[in-house]
Formats: sequence, structure tokens, C-alpha cells
Amino acid sequence: MGRSCLPRWRLGRLMSGLQVILGLLVITVSLSCLYRFHSAGYFLHNEELCRNIYTIKEVKNNEGSFDLKSLRERVDEVLQKMDDLYDKLEKTVKEMDKSKDGSKKEMKRFLEDEVMKPFYHAHIGLRQIRLPNPEGMRNLTDKEEPLIKKFLTEEIRKYITPKENRVGKINMFGTERVYNTIGHSCVLMKIELEKYMDYDVGAYCDDDWSLAQKLMVNGCDPLPRRRCLTRASMTYQKPYPINESLWKLPDDRNVRWGNYKCRNFACLSSKNPKRGYTQCTGCFEMEKEIGKWVTNSTLLADFKVDDVLRVKPGEIRIGLDVGVGTGTFAARMREKNVTIVTTALNLGAPFSEMIALRGLIPLYISLNQRLPFFDNTMDMIHTAGLMDGWIDLLLMDFMLYDWDRVLRPGGLLWIDRFFCNKKDLDDYMYMFLQFRYKKHKWAVSPKSKDEVYLSALLEKPPRAI
Repeated sequence: MGRSCLPRWRLGRLMSGLQVILGLLVITVSLSCLYRFHSAGYFLHNEELCRNIYTIKEVKNNEGSFDLKSLRERVDEVLQKMDDLYDKLEKTVKEMDKSKDGSKKEMKRFLEDEVMKPFYHAHIGLRQIRLPNPEGMRNLTDKEEPLIKKFLTEEIRKYITPKENRVGKINMFGTERVYNTIGHSCVLMKIELEKYMDYDVGAYCDDDWSLAQKLMVNGCDPLPRRRCLTRASMTYQKPYPINESLWKLPDDRNVRWGNYKCRNFACLSSKNPKRGYTQCTGCFEMEKEIGKWVTNSTLLADFKVDDVLRVKPGEIRIGLDVGVGTGTFAARMREKNVTIVTTALNLGAPFSEMIALRGLIPLYISLNQRLPFFDNTMDMIHTAGLMDGWIDLLLMDFMLYDWDRVLRPGGLLWIDRFFCNKKDLDDYMYMFLQFRYKKHKWAVSPKSKDEVYLSALLEKPPRAI
């Protein structure tokens, strides 16, 4: 028995020795690599190193240097061959689709799922590689904007680096380069923004719209554009026809519910205390919404649509609704042949999706953002439920001046049920009246013991200069 155990014991000692030797080798290589990284400065914040890594350096096409022109020609040749091959595959798949042979159907499915889709993604990924132009190469390092140095994520730096026109070209705006902008507060939310921009180019984006909205409402607005594909509901259904959709709850399957407490529209009922949002009570209940702005009310501050439009018959065609809701005001005005764009944020519920599925236009912007309309273009601006007694007077002043900018001469500003404390009413009245608009309607109604509603219909003067 002792003799039979001896070879096993020797083999065990041999294996243990090999493991020790391999372990020492791994430790030696790791320490060597760590030393090389440290000596290169990778563990230190070195601005020069960052510029070397993340910016395009001038590549000279002199004798004995890197042949950039040949590389570009070779890549273009490969792309052309991939285009031709994909066309052949697509033609083959179409021919298989006409065949009644079951084996060809299986081969068609295999080609589509296992060959053409990966081939297409690889093709797109290769096309998205931007090689510098060998003619007229310019070193952008010296022209970098200070904001670029704040970020290390490559996609952010690529986005905010000024984009030069092709050599010798002036673009349609009369400039030599295009500047992509982001909100200045993005610097204060560096970690969140880099997480938002951390994706594979051409792949699907994460379902992170809530992160984007957090950035927006905290001043990182506008956000940078992204080069990834947005996700949609896996069970998306075609929307209802416009004659049905205005006053009917949309199909639950058309919304991505992952970031909400509710998982369907019925859950968003005002009777559910755990619905996940507090604004706009009952605005997902069509039986309540359908009576707004058309039925009589005991409140003097409630104006009806017909009475308002009668002030300017035939003149109100387009407008903006600034508030919190599901587009009911725009739906009501659509019935009067008036096109209204509705601002919306998804504050705990799918407000933007709801507005769009009703066949209306949602404008996804925050209070921070300047209105994306040109001067003197809107016939009407309506606001309800957004600007109330919480708002800072200086912020309100900037917003009102922006509204005045986009409202055309003779256009209507409809302040709808603005509420505040009685003691603050004079301050807010001054804010609305400072522009010397013509007063068509003006009403103050009690909301509670200490609060009041204020509604007003004001007309912008011509101000011809």
C-alpha cells in the first residue's frame, strides 16, 4: 500500500510546485504592468495626458510616417464590398421568402437572425469610425473649449468639440464650424452626465430617460445628443384613430412602464393613493377631463374656451400650453381647429406618451429652457397648474419675458387658475400687468381661507417701432 501511494504523493508535490511557480509569475507580471502604468502617469490627473488620449493629433503624411490616405482608401473599399455583400444576402433572403420549401424558410430565418443582423451592426459600427482627412489636417488641441477639459468620457468630448466644416467650406449658417451646446450645470453633474453618455455607439440605449430628466430639471439642459438607439415598448400597438384618441385612454402596451410605480393607465386613477405622482389630480381620467373649459362653473376664475375665442374670432390658430397635464387643453382647442403644443415632463407618470397617443404634440422641456420658438409667432399662450405661489419672482420674470417674446402682437396670454397666498397676490398681479397688456378678462376667486385663484385673459400690444 505504501508503494502505491508514493507516486501520487510525488505527483501532488510536483503540481503544488507548479502552482507556486505560476503564482509568482503572475504576481511578477502584475507588478511590472502596475509599475509601467504608474510611470506613464495613468494614475495621476494629468491634463496633457488626457489631451493626448482624447483629442485628435495632427497626423503628417510625410515619407516614412503613417499613411493615412491609404488607410482611408482601404476602409472605403472594405465598406463598399460589405455593401455589395449585404445586397446579395438581402436578395437571397427575398428569393427564399417566395419559396414554399420548409427547409428554405428555416435557412431564411437563420440568415436573418444569425448572419444579416450581426453583419449589419458590424457594418454600421465600421461606418461610424471617423478617420481624419489627410488633406488640410488641423490640430484641434489648441482650439479646445475650456468645457471639454472637464470631461473624460470620450463620447462627451466628441460631442462638445467644435466640428470644423470640410476644408474651405462655409456652411449654410455662414460659419466655419458648428458648436454643440450643453447646459452649464452639466459640469456640476459630471458623474451623472458621464453615466448618461456611457454607451456603445449604434447599440441600444439603456432605459434611462429618468436619468436624462433628472439632469434636465437640475439645469443640465440642453442635454447632448446621443448615438444609440432608443428603446420602445416590446408590445407597441398602432395608436387609435384621431376621432377616438382625443378622449380615450391609450393602450397600456404603448408605454414603457419600467420607471413608474404604476404599470397601466387604470392604476393612475386619482382614487389610487400610490399612483406615483401628485400633480394634475384626475388628468388620466377622461370622464373628468372631457368637461373642462366647456361646462359652467361656480368659480369666476373658470373661463370657457368659446368665451375666450370669441375675443379674437378667427385669429387664434396656433399656441402653446405651459403646464402639467395630459393635453386636455390642446384636445379641446383641436376641436376648435386650433393647434396647441403642450409642454410636459414625465413627473411620476407618462405625461408625454399620453399626450402623443391622444394625437397631440408634447414638447419635452423644463422650466430652465428658453422656448424653442422664434419671436412674435404664437397666437396664444395658456398656462395652468405650473406657475403657482411656489415660484421665485425673478424666475417668473424671466419666463414671462420669454413668453412675451414668442407671443405675436395681438396674441392672447391666458393665465388659468393661478393660485397663491392672499398676501402675495399684489406681487404676482404686478408681474402679470407689468407688460401693459390689454385686459379682456380678470377674475379673483377664493381657493381656501388663505389662498386665492387668479385668472386673466390679456392681449399683447403691437409695440411697433
